Amino acid sequence: MLAEAGGPVPRGSGSSMRTNSINSNNIHKDSSIFMSKMEDVVIPFSSEVPCDNNGQRMWWAFLASSMVTFFGGLFIILLWRTLKYLYTVCCHCNIKPKEVQKLTNPVVIQADGTIKADEKEEVPMSEVGWMTSVKDWAGVMISAQTLTGRVLVVLVFALSIGALGIYFIDSSDPIESCQNFYKDFTLQIDMAFNVFFLLYFGLRFIAANDKLWFWLEVNSVVDFFTVPPVFVSVYLNRSWLGLRFLRALRLIQFSEILQFLNILKTSNSIKLVNLCSIFISTWLTAAGFIHLVENSGDPWEDFKNSQSLSYWECVYLLMVTMSTVGYGDVYAKTTLGRLFMVFFILGGLAMFARYVPEIAALILNRKKYGGSYNSTRGRKHIVVCGHITLESVSNFLKDFLHKDRDDVNVEIPIANVHDVCQDIESADACLILANKYCADPDAEDASNIMRVISIKNYHPRIRIITQMLQYNNKAHLLNIPSWNWREGDDAICLAELKAGFIAQSCLAQGLSTMLANLFSMRSFIEIEEDTWQKYYLEGVANEMYTEYLSNAFVGLSFPTVCELCYVKLKLLLIAIEYKSEQRESSILINPGNHVKLQEGTLGFFIASDAKEVKRAFFYCKACHDDITDAKRIKKCGCKRPKMSICKRMKLACCFDCGRSATECSCMSGSVHSNADSLQRAYPLSSVSVHDCATTLRAFEDEHPSTLSPKKKQRNGGMRNSPNCSPKMMRHDPLLIPGNEQIENMDMSVKKYDSTGMFHWCPSKEIEKVILTRSEASMTVLSGHVVVCIFGDVTSALVGLRNLVMPLRASNFHYHELKPIVFVGSLDYLRREWETLHNFPKVSILPGTPLSRADLRAVNINLCDMCVILSANQNNIDDVSLQDKECILASLNIKSMQFDDSIGVLQANSQGFTPPGMDRLSPDSSPVHGLVRQASVTTGANIPIITELVNDSNLYLTQPFACGTAFAVSVLDSLMSATYFNDNILTLIRTLVTGGATPELEALLAEENALQGGYSTPQTLANRDRCRVAQLALYDGPFADLGDGGCYGDLFCKALKTYNMLCFGIYRLRDAHMTSPSGCTKRYVITNPPYDFELVPTDLIFCLMQFDHNAGQSRASLSHSSHSSHSSSKKSSSVHSIPNPSSRQNRSSKSREARDKQNATRMSRMGQEKKWFTDEPENTYQRNIQIKPMNTHMANQVNQYKSTSSLIPPIREVEDEC
Repeated sequence: MLAEAGGPVPRGSGSSMRTNSINSNNIHKDSSIFMSKMEDVVIPFSSEVPCDNNGQRMWWAFLASSMVTFFGGLFIILLWRTLKYLYTVCCHCNIKPKEVQKLTNPVVIQADGTIKADEKEEVPMSEVGWMTSVKDWAGVMISAQTLTGRVLVVLVFALSIGALGIYFIDSSDPIESCQNFYKDFTLQIDMAFNVFFLLYFGLRFIAANDKLWFWLEVNSVVDFFTVPPVFVSVYLNRSWLGLRFLRALRLIQFSEILQFLNILKTSNSIKLVNLCSIFISTWLTAAGFIHLVENSGDPWEDFKNSQSLSYWECVYLLMVTMSTVGYGDVYAKTTLGRLFMVFFILGGLAMFARYVPEIAALILNRKKYGGSYNSTRGRKHIVVCGHITLESVSNFLKDFLHKDRDDVNVEIPIANVHDVCQDIESADACLILANKYCADPDAEDASNIMRVISIKNYHPRIRIITQMLQYNNKAHLLNIPSWNWREGDDAICLAELKAGFIAQSCLAQGLSTMLANLFSMRSFIEIEEDTWQKYYLEGVANEMYTEYLSNAFVGLSFPTVCELCYVKLKLLLIAIEYKSEQRESSILINPGNHVKLQEGTLGFFIASDAKEVKRAFFYCKACHDDITDAKRIKKCGCKRPKMSICKRMKLACCFDCGRSATECSCMSGSVHSNADSLQRAYPLSSVSVHDCATTLRAFEDEHPSTLSPKKKQRNGGMRNSPNCSPKMMRHDPLLIPGNEQIENMDMSVKKYDSTGMFHWCPSKEIEKVILTRSEASMTVLSGHVVVCIFGDVTSALVGLRNLVMPLRASNFHYHELKPIVFVGSLDYLRREWETLHNFPKVSILPGTPLSRADLRAVNINLCDMCVILSANQNNIDDVSLQDKECILASLNIKSMQFDDSIGVLQANSQGFTPPGMDRLSPDSSPVHGLVRQASVTTGANIPIITELVNDSNLYLTQPFACGTAFAVSVLDSLMSATYFNDNILTLIRTLVTGGATPELEALLAEENALQGGYSTPQTLANRDRCRVAQLALYDGPFADLGDGGCYGDLFCKALKTYNMLCFGIYRLRDAHMTSPSGCTKRYVITNPPYDFELVPTDLIFCLMQFDHNAGQSRASLSHSSHSSHSSSKKSSSVHSIPNPSSRQNRSSKSREARDKQNATRMSRMGQEKKWFTDEPENTYQRNIQIKPMNTHMANQVNQYKSTSSLIPPIREVEDEC
C-alpha cells in the first residue's frame, strides 16, 4: 500500500532542482497526489527524501513553533514587567532617600554662568551602560532618518516581496510535502531571507522603547508566523506552505518606501499608493488563507472535505466575493473557509465600496487647476486668478455665493499663474486676488499688473476687477491701452479704502465699522437676550443693494421717495444713479429735494437681503398704497408705461420752476438741440452730487440765445420765486445776486486742487512742519487727529495720503478741518512727505508712539481721534506677533492719566476753541456734527482706532463693533460686490475717500502730487456734496425724540426739515441696562427699524448737506489769509477780484469789513508766538486768553463738543426765497 501510494508529485518549474529519479517499481504511473483518499497515508514521500514512512501530517509542529515563539515571548515580557513593578514597589523606601539626596546635593554657579555640581558627585561614563549604547545604535540602524536606516528598510521590504514571490511559486505544490534542504534551491533562498528577517527583528526589538507594543505589531506578527516554520522545515525535512502568505501584509509599507526614495512627492500620489497597497495586501492575504484551509480540509473532519484550488483561483474567489457578484463557479467547501468568508465579506465589501471608487477618482481625476473648463449653456462664468490659496478662495466664495445675494447663476473656474486664460473669451469677468499680507506690496502689485496685461493682450474686451495694495500703483493700469473703467474695469486699492475707512472714523467714530458691515455679506445671527450684541448683529445683517425704482416714483423728489421707501417699504434709500440719454451716469448721494426721479432710476438701498429690495421695483401706487405690511408688496398686474426721452429730460432738467411736468415749459427746443454741446461743456462727475440745474444755468450764461429772456429772468432771480428750491441757492451761490460769498472768492488764489475736491496749499518743506517736543507742548492742539505710525527706512509705505485726503475734502470749510499730527519715525515720514506736502494743517512730531512724553506733547487727551498704524506688520513671520506694535501702543495710551483741570481749561478757553465752534456763540445751531467728550482724565476714554492683521472673525468682536479696530480683510467682499454691481465701488469711494474720481487718478498718474487750481464756478460747485456726520440727541430740535422717541420719527423729521438722511446709531454699550454705568464704549447699530427706541445719549449717523452759509463766519477768513499769506505781505489790500465788469459795483462795506478783520489778524503777530504749520511762513502768533470756569459747570456744558459746521434748517431758507 505504501508503494502504491508513495509516488511523488510532479513539481513546478520552481522545484526543478529537486530529485525526481524514483524507482519506477515503487511509483504509480499517474504520479497523483494522495490527499484524503487514503486513510493511513496522507502526504507523498520518497526514499531519497526521508520524511515520515507513515505519511502523517506534521502541520501542528510548524504552527506550534510560531505559537510558542509568540506566546512565550509575550509571557516573558509580561513577567519581566511584573517583577520590575514588584521590585519598584518593594524597594520604594530605599529609592526615595537616594532621590532626595540627589536633589539636595549642593550646586555652585560659577562666575562664567556655568553650573558646577558638588565635586564628590561625579558620574562615570560606565554608568551609562552598554545596553543603552546598543539600543541607541539599533535605533540609528533602523531609523529612516539616516542613510543606513533607509537602505536597511528598503532592503527588508525588497526581501519581503521576494519571500512572497517564493510563496507564489510554492503555492502550486501540495500544502505539505517532504523536502531536502540541501537539494531544494527555493528552500535555501527562503531560509536566507528569513535569517535576515530574524536579525532585523532583533534590531527592532532592541531599539523598541515599549517591548510589549512592539511584540503586538503587525510586522512582528508576520515574523512570528513566517520565520520559525522555516527552521522547523529544515529540521523535519518537510515543507508546510502554512501562513507564509502573511508576507503580503508588508505591501502596506509600499508608500513609505517610495517616499524614502523620493518617488512620491504629492499628497494625491501618496494617498493613491496607500489605498492600492492596503487593498491589494488585504486581498492577497485573505486569498492565502482560503487556499490553505480549502486545500487542507477541516481538522475535525480528518481533512477529508478538502478540495484542490490553486492560489490564483482563491484570488478570483475573493474578488467576486468582495464585489458581491459571486458567480458560483468557485466556492468554499470547508467549514473553516465558509466561516472565514462570512466575516470577510463584511469587511471586504466595505473596503471594496470605499477604496475602489476613491482609487478610480484619484486615477481619473485631472491635475489640480489643470485641464480646460467646459462652460455650461445658459450660465455665466468668471475666472479667478492671482493669489490662489485655500484661505483667499474660501473667503471669496463665502461672500460670492452668499444666500442673501438671491440667485447667483455664475460658475467660478480657478486659474493658476501659468494658465490664466482658460476659456476667458466667453467669461463674464476676470477677478485677480492679491496677497494682502505679503512682505513686498509693490512686488505683489507688479505681478497683478502683469496678469492684467497678459489677460488684456489675450482678450482686450474682458472685464477685469483686480486688487491692488498700493495707491500709487493704480496709475500703471491707466497705461494699458485696453483698460477702460467705463466698461467695468476696476482696481480695488486696499490701502486707499482702508485709509479712507479709518479717516471717516476720525470724522464720525464708528463709521468704519458700519460701512465695512454694509459692504460685507453677513448672515443674520439671532440673539434672544436683550444685550448690545443683539442690536449690533441685527445691523450687521444689513448690506448694500441696488435695484431699479418703480415708475410710481417718477417725478417725486429724492427726500419724498426716501421717506416713502423707509416708512412703507422698510427700505433705506441713500443714493441714486442719475442717467441721461446724452450724459454719463453719476451717483448722487442724498441729493436733496431738488432732484426729481426719472424713469428707470437705479437706487442704492440698505436692506437685509436682495428679496426685500425688490419691493422698490414692484411698488405700485394703485395696488400697494393701502398695504401696511411691506412683505405683501409683490409684483402686480398693472401695465408699466414707458416715458419718452423728451419727457424724462424735462423732468430731470426743469425742476427749478416748481411746476408739474405738464405745466413746465422751460425745456425748450434749443436745449434739445444743444444737448450735445452741453455735455461737452460741463460733463457730470461720477461722484458729484450737485444738480444739473447749475450746469444748465452756466450753459445759459455762455449761450444767451438758448433760453428766452423771460426764462433767464426767472433763473437769475430765484429769490423772487416762491417755489424756488433752497438747495438750489446753496448749489449755485455764485449766480445769486447779493450773495456775499462772491466777494470772498478770488480767482487768482489757489485754495483747492485742480478738481475742486480737496483743500490745497503750496508745497512745504518737511522741516517747516516738524515740531519738537517743547514746541508741540506750546502749540494749541485741540480737536485734532493724532496719527501714530510705526515704520522705518526699510518699511513698506502705507500710503498716508489716502488717510489725509478724506480729512481735507473740500465739502468741509477751512475752519472745520481737523489738524493732523503725525507721531513716528522721521526717516519713514520723509518718504511719505512727497504725497503730503500740499495739504494744510499737517504737522510732524519725530518720536515713537510708545513714548508717553511725545503723546502728552501733542495733547492726545484733547484729540478727536487717535489712529494707530504700522508699516512693519507683514515683515513678521509669527502671525501672533504681527499686531504687537499696535496693541502695545493702544495699551500704552489707555493706561495714561491726565489732569482734569487742565483738560477742562484747554477745552473751554476761548483762545483754544476753534473759531466758530463755541456753542454759546450767536451762530450756534442745535444741529451738531461729530461730537466728543471734551474732558478726558484717563486714556481709556480717548477715541482710538487700531489697524489689525490677525483678524479671525473680527466683525464679531467688541473692538470692531465699537469702531476701535479695523482690518483690511473686511474689504475682501468688495471683489464680489463690485462684480455684481460696478456702481458699488464708486459709491464706496465717494463715501470714504472724500471725492477721489477717475479724473483725479489720471492727474495723479501724471505727477504724484495734487495740483492747485483756481477757484472757478465749476470747481467750487464740486464742493457741494454730502458728508457723514453725527447728531447728538441730548438737546436741540431732536431732544424730544431722544428720550424714548422712535427712530422712524427722527428719520422723517431730519429728512423733511434739514435734508439729513439718518442711517444708523452710535449707542453706549450699556445703554440698555436699567442701572447707570460708567462705561463710555459705544457700538454701531445699522439701519434700525422705525419703532426702535432712542435714548438721550445716542449719536445718529447721518448724511449732511453742504452749507455755503457756514463759510461766512469769521473763521472763513483764516483760509483766505492762509492761502494768500505771501501775497498779502506785498499789498495791504486783501484779495481783489480781477476784471469782470459785472463785479465792479462791489460794496465798499464788505471791503472795509475785510480790511478790519485782516488788520486784527495782523496785529496778533506781535504777541506770543505759536506754531501753526499750515502757514507758508510756518508760524504766526496768536493771543491766548484763559478764563477761570467752574469745573462742574464746564463738564456739563462741554460734555459734547461740536467740531463741524452748523447748518440752519431748510425751512428758514425757504422763507427767504
